[in-house]
Amino acid sequence: MDPVYGRMGSVPTKPSKTDRTDRADRTDRIALTEDELREITGFAADCAARVLHLFEQSLPADPRPREAIEAARAFADGGRRTQALRMSGFAAFRAAREPVAPAAAEAARAASHAAGAAFLHPLADAHQVKHILGAAAHAARARELAADGDPAVAADTLAWARAHAPAAVTTVLGRLPAAPAGGGQAGEYLRGLDGALRA
Repeated sequence: MDPVYGRMGSVPTKPSKTDRTDRADRTDRIALTEDELREITGFAADCAARVLHLFEQSLPADPRPREAIEAARAFADGGRRTQALRMSGFAAFRAAREPVAPAAAEAARAASHAAGAAFLHPLADAHQVKHILGAAAHAARARELAADGDPAVAADTLAWARAHAPAAVTTVLGRLPAAPAGGGQAGEYLRGLDGALRA
């Protein structure tokens, strides 16, 4: 089993073999095709790309978030799901810990989630919703912070995500429990977008 993201905004970690086995035993599997996974990853990459400039304005020489988005797009376009793709997501997450503006950090987290979307597990687990919508939620938070906390900007970003979500996003969300609690403001956006896409 692939590593999964922990709480919203936490560093992705690889569970122990025992944890992975226990989790698989406790959670029902869902249907998930490779085509759906590619569509979801492409959507996540599109969401993250819309705020990439916020990171690159702060650290123009740091390629990690861009590389994560490019790796996600390569998978979405038919490439292999590789260790390099996984590591690009981890690298983008580490980029979010650099001394940058909060909006830039959220943009890097969006890029990390874009790469992480390729590792959505076919499990009926609420945390899997973060693989699908994490990039969109962090992108909304990034744009809000860049606009001096204007919630209307976040709302516009989430509206864009709703309008551009491919069929695979809503179909796979329908197989999963609702998004989990927690995660601060990005978590609130995740749950709101999840609810809107299920409506």
